Amino acid sequence: MKISNNQNIQKILKTYRKSTKNVEKTNRLKQKEDQIQISENAREYQIALGEYKKLPEVRKEKLEKIKQQMSLENYNPSAEEVVEGMFDRKI
Repeated sequence: MKISNNQNIQKILKTYRKSTKNVEKTNRLKQKEDQIQISENAREYQIALGEYKKLPEVRKEKLEKIKQQMSLENYNPSAEEVVEGMFDRKI
């Protein structure tokens, strides 16, 4: 049995070829690339965070001054200074 000369097979192949051409056309369309946009606030935050990370964890000059005062028994902070230092974190 020959199927290459069958008219129905030829019709099916013709329809198949048409549908594959349409698929090829859609694949050729250029897709947009993903883009990212960072707000001005986010940029400023990133810069500030980067600078913060560069800061030393302990201010050595202040620590040395307090150590010297403690060794001379001359360091007596008031209770208010201690509480303010605990909450302010600026000492």
